[in-house]
Amino acid sequence: MNRASEAAPRIDLTACDREPIHIVGSVQPHGFLLALDARTLVVAQASANAPVAASIGTALEAVFPELAALARRSLDGGGEADGAQYLRTVTLGSGATRQAYEVAAHRVDDLLVLELEETDDASGEAGLDVLNPRLRAFVQRLHTAPNVEDLCQLLAADIRHITGFDRALVYRFDRDWHGTVLAESGNGVLPSYLDLRFPASDIPAQARELYRRNRLRIIPDAGYAPVPIRPAMTPAGTPLDLSQSVLRSVSPVHVEYMRNMGTMASMSVSILVDGVLWGLVSCHNGTPKRVPLQARNACDFLTQVFALQLSAKVRGEQAEQRLALGAIQARLLGFMAEEDSFVDGLLNHPDDVLSLVNAAGAAVVTADRCRILGAAPPEGEVRALYEWLSARGEAEDVFVTEALAEDFPRAQDIADRASGLLAISVSKRYPSYILWFRPEVVRTVKWGGNPVKAVQPDPEGGPDRLHPRKSFEIWKETLKGRSLPWSLPEVEAAKDLRASVLGIVLRRAEELAAMSEELQRSNKELEAFSYSVSHDLRAPFRHIVGYANLLKNRESPNLTDKGRHYVETIIEAALSAGTLVDNLLTFSQMGRHALNKVSGDLNALVEEVRRKVLRDIAPDRTVRWKVAPLGRAYADPAMLRLVIENLLSNAVKYSRDAEEAVIEVGRLPPRDGEAVFFVRDNGVGFDMAYVDKLFGVFQRLHRVEEFEGTGIGLANVRRIVERHGGRTWAESRIGEGATFYFTLPVREEAH
Repeated sequence: MNRASEAAPRIDLTACDREPIHIVGSVQPHGFLLALDARTLVVAQASANAPVAASIGTALEAVFPELAALARRSLDGGGEADGAQYLRTVTLGSGATRQAYEVAAHRVDDLLVLELEETDDASGEAGLDVLNPRLRAFVQRLHTAPNVEDLCQLLAADIRHITGFDRALVYRFDRDWHGTVLAESGNGVLPSYLDLRFPASDIPAQARELYRRNRLRIIPDAGYAPVPIRPAMTPAGTPLDLSQSVLRSVSPVHVEYMRNMGTMASMSVSILVDGVLWGLVSCHNGTPKRVPLQARNACDFLTQVFALQLSAKVRGEQAEQRLALGAIQARLLGFMAEEDSFVDGLLNHPDDVLSLVNAAGAAVVTADRCRILGAAPPEGEVRALYEWLSARGEAEDVFVTEALAEDFPRAQDIADRASGLLAISVSKRYPSYILWFRPEVVRTVKWGGNPVKAVQPDPEGGPDRLHPRKSFEIWKETLKGRSLPWSLPEVEAAKDLRASVLGIVLRRAEELAAMSEELQRSNKELEAFSYSVSHDLRAPFRHIVGYANLLKNRESPNLTDKGRHYVETIIEAALSAGTLVDNLLTFSQMGRHALNKVSGDLNALVEEVRRKVLRDIAPDRTVRWKVAPLGRAYADPAMLRLVIENLLSNAVKYSRDAEEAVIEVGRLPPRDGEAVFFVRDNGVGFDMAYVDKLFGVFQRLHRVEEFEGTGIGLANVRRIVERHGGRTWAESRIGEGATFYFTLPVREEAH
């Protein structure tokens, strides 16, 4: 049966969580309580069943000197911070009223709380000495237990033997505070609960906190009548905190829960691992039953030894797993360090990437790329998951879940590949993730009763009174949409990989920064050299052209035809070299002059350049211009003019073989924050295989004999546009013309 198919009752299940069970103001009747002023040992509060002699305001030493001496000894010793301290057994009264009591003490602010619990052992000798052989044997068997389940079984058997309860369970909490019975020891009087789960509502949050603070709790008779503490308030004006009390009365809901289970006595011992409530030893009896305080303390001792061994075993298993995963991580680190990009180091070794966290699939996702490894979801689903992770309010370095669909409902459709997700962010600036996936593992869970009906409303209609369920018959639930949980070493391995990736990226960034600094220095030197050389070469080339023209004009009659050809060649070559020098000088100035951006009409600039270009077009050529509305641009007008001039000149030059040259200048809709402009012609075009060379210095895709030029114009275009924060690219087909694009940032554009 699937519990999701049943409608949950409309009950405030948090009411139990808010019940103040640590200040109930009453105790169980198998003993009495005295709250004493810690300085004077005067009785400040007492349970209603305390001896009449110990009335409020009475000095304890005047009525029970032996008890006062124990109280002084407890105060001088400082007491124990984590629970009540057993002092010893005392006998009070005489004759028919003679009664032995086990005395425990604990501090509550300025009060010393004494609790005297009735016992049949007046000597107090039935303590740890009697139990010592069993305790030693238990410790020895713990070391040989092969796994956690066997450890739990040893604990359940020994605690039932010490206490004599009908049944002892070892109960473990999961991440949602549901409990599972891992081990059980019983005599057949009560039904078996082995392997059953119990909902978190059975033990509300504040009860779990009390279990953490006070490891022992006993209810000898579920049919008891609570004994009130008088007066209700301490001298400080607050209810007495009974968190560490051994006689504390329990919630009526819990007493009813016990009766519904068919148990009349219970005892619990908390299992704390590294200070966290790991589980409980829960003991039950079909009839009322008392367990001496000394025996309960022995159970507490056993449980603490068990917790230490459990922690050691878990730590040992985790250490072995960390070693295995550490070897994989070391290999991946080497692979990533060898590649120019860490991503290549991962993609080239998919088995290690998956083995690092025992995943079935993985993905490396950035804003523009998604690389899939193993049995991962389709790229579209991974991209949706990436967007969801990127949009989460908090910046998480690591995200881990075994039930992804609970956080990301869309994941229900990919449960077969991604019910579990472990994700690490590998960039502090841009959303980039490494994702690991685990498939769904469908399993059936047996509950001790229907967990949906863990509590019922008051049959009399009371708004605040909840009643626990009455049925504890096995109720099966099929769990779907969950993967195997990620272990702590696996999550730590992912975190360590993240640190390694960030370290590699940081190191590469530092290397690139150093390289960039060196390149900037070299570029400045080259620009200075280029400027100097270009500037100094202009005059010699002009002299060559000038003197060659003089020679041609004045000495032409004296020159042979071959001599005149030589002079023409000199003039042509010198003019070409001069043009090249002028272009080099312009190129070198691009990085030396600061940008002076202003808002301008781009159509007006294009028209100005077009008129200039027309002067160099042969009269017999037909050129049709198509200039669309271009709007305004925010740029350096001198540099932007050079961009337009180079692009229009190229369009005119490479379309001169067309019967009618068509040159189009236009603007595309903005994309990704950029305004896109283009210049298109119907000329000879070029092979796109060489497009990467197009904007380089001295790069030409046609022979000089076919089309004149220096190979610097488009390099100037790219440099100017990039200085403005834009991009350049080109598209073409041979014989069908070419289109040159450039962009300017919209954020700096004047509309």
